[in-house]
Amino acid sequence: MTKNKRKKYRDKRNWKEYNQKLVKRGEFYINPQFLETWNKETKQMNAGKVGQPYFYPKSEIEFLAVLHAKNFDYRALEGIIQSISNNHRYQFPVISYSQICRRINTLKVDFECVKENLLVAIDGSGEKVSNRGEWMRQKWKVRRGWIKVVIMGTTDGKIVDIRVGNENLDERKVARGMIRKNHKKIDKTIMDGLHDCRDTFNLCEKYGIETAIKIRKNASKKAKGSPRRKKEVIEYKKLGHDEWSKEKEYGLRWPASEGIFSSDKRIFGESVRATKKRNMYKEVRMKFWAYNKLLEIVDS
Repeated sequence: MTKNKRKKYRDKRNWKEYNQKLVKRGEFYINPQFLETWNKETKQMNAGKVGQPYFYPKSEIEFLAVLHAKNFDYRALEGIIQSISNNHRYQFPVISYSQICRRINTLKVDFECVKENLLVAIDGSGEKVSNRGEWMRQKWKVRRGWIKVVIMGTTDGKIVDIRVGNENLDERKVARGMIRKNHKKIDKTIMDGLHDCRDTFNLCEKYGIETAIKIRKNASKKAKGSPRRKKEVIEYKKLGHDEWSKEKEYGLRWPASEGIFSSDKRIFGESVRATKKRNMYKEVRMKFWAYNKLLEIVDS
């Protein structure tokens, strides 16, 4: 009996280019560009504002939000700003840790993508509510739950849209919501077998979006209200999974979704430190927003 011989993995990365990208990460984390635009930015922020004016520009809060995603606590962030102020040729007001906390938790971040004709993948994953969650669950039988994250990503690793909620978040319903919101930009979407349902196929048919959704093994060839799904089931069973996967480019799901989750958790961690539910969700969104910003700098 002959053993299956797997091809030896060959790392084809350009290591010189990859190393340079890792160096650029450091430039991204500690790059206080907000000092150059402080006065101009605060002037724009306070134009027509009623009440107490803003003293600290949004770019400074974004700078601190990225460091907070890298697990710096709010008091440490105040210390970083104090150190920059002490060593800068022009001293500027130092924001307190309580203001940092308030401004970061009210900071509006977006994942808007200006590109069109996108090939995207939609997938979900979980974030721990704390580092001690697993130990508590095993030792004391305390169920702390977890946070579910659903993203829509492109094949070059950029996040187009995101939803964050508790473990009961309906991933299929959320996916359809993201497709409705971004359908004008999407040419094709790739999803795993969880999304093999009539509603999702019908929605993609409505917007003329090509689909690469893995079909369940026991899928019926009857339409049952979705001719598009019937067509996809017949094609899948005719070709077989391997041939269908090549035909549909199903392998691109990895860099467009699972690869994003893997990279984000390695860089920013997979647990949150906030204790209030809304701040937990905000912290998770901030991590993925920071990951998107990081890619913009590294790939530039």
